[in-house]
Amino acid sequence: MTDMISLRSKIVNRPEKDFADGLLDSCDPPCLSLYQSTHRCHPENLQDPIRFGNLVKQLEASLRKQFQESEIRPLLEPLLEPFLALAGDSDFWAHTLDGLAVLGGKGLFRVYKLQRQVGELAVVADSFHVKPLMRILQSADRYQVLAVSLKEIKLFEGNRDVLDEIDLAPGVPRTLVDALGEDVSEPHQTVASYGGVGVGRSPMHHGHGGRRPEVEIDAERFFRAVDGAVLEEHSRPSGLPLILAALPEHHHRFHEVSQNPFLIKESIDLYPDDLSSTEELCQLAWTLMEPNYRARLAALVEEFGNARSAGLGDDDLEQVATAVMDGRVAKLLIEAQWERLGRISVASGDIQLDKLSNPEVDDMLDDLGRTALKKGAEVVIVPAERIPTKTGIAAIYRY
Repeated sequence: MTDMISLRSKIVNRPEKDFADGLLDSCDPPCLSLYQSTHRCHPENLQDPIRFGNLVKQLEASLRKQFQESEIRPLLEPLLEPFLALAGDSDFWAHTLDGLAVLGGKGLFRVYKLQRQVGELAVVADSFHVKPLMRILQSADRYQVLAVSLKEIKLFEGNRDVLDEIDLAPGVPRTLVDALGEDVSEPHQTVASYGGVGVGRSPMHHGHGGRRPEVEIDAERFFRAVDGAVLEEHSRPSGLPLILAALPEHHHRFHEVSQNPFLIKESIDLYPDDLSSTEELCQLAWTLMEPNYRARLAALVEEFGNARSAGLGDDDLEQVATAVMDGRVAKLLIEAQWERLGRISVASGDIQLDKLSNPEVDDMLDDLGRTALKKGAEVVIVPAERIPTKTGIAAIYRY
């Protein structure tokens, strides 16, 4: 049975890096893709591994249909073994989120915990089915929260509905000692808070004198190290807006040293440990994020309107498909719930409408979105009430 330590190393919360590295485009067929919604709490999560096992059986049945018995025998065990190992991992099923994506192939196995529900799907094909992942990754309401104190940092990621702490990349310092090592000055000042810390409240300082400049220098160096590492390891790969959560006295210094273009100017005036739950942190974060989210969508809608007036924007599916294939699309807006079933010619961009009963048919808007990403376009999934067209798609051309 697959070693659990090795298996856990393939369990990740965020597939951005795999997308950026092209890992999910590389699969030596057959490529197995499994999606299902999951539950965070007991007793709802008791059914999740059972449903997962049923989906694995569907993968096996599909493999047996596509291959002769002599061909399937050497393939079946190595392909399904990690799926079966995951099905039996009780600790994993006790700590799931809202959805699950599992992709497996020859020498490749990836498990993604998702913060949104997804439809059940078990597919064996010549490539991975990554459209549900793309839809989640390109949704416009996602953001990150960086919690900073002089003792430690934490990173959270979420959307308007949910926020979860995520693992920091190995290159990100967790503490002051991690960042500065033996160069940390001996602290001669203590900062204490009374009556709670939050918006509009200032902490009381108790100084022991003599070393405040060194402590301030340490804080600045720590903030610089954290800012640079988070930018390279998290903000740049994800492209998500970043909110600072820290005590008020740290806001100015962190923003002053930050070189992170994804850090928004508004901050949360507390460290998350002062809250009773991440739900409270999510509410505070979305209060700050929502105006930025609405402003971003409004700017995209205005940009599309101006581009269309100048002959550099379109909502006609055939025209947009051709432009995507030619690499002329700079930004592509896709309505979150819209579907257009059919096939797109990779060579010409020609489209052919069809029914989902045809196994070669899928959602063309998702196909366009994935191709546009490969061609270097910005793809944004937009809620129905914000899309500026009636076709479910809006493209802004480079030329």
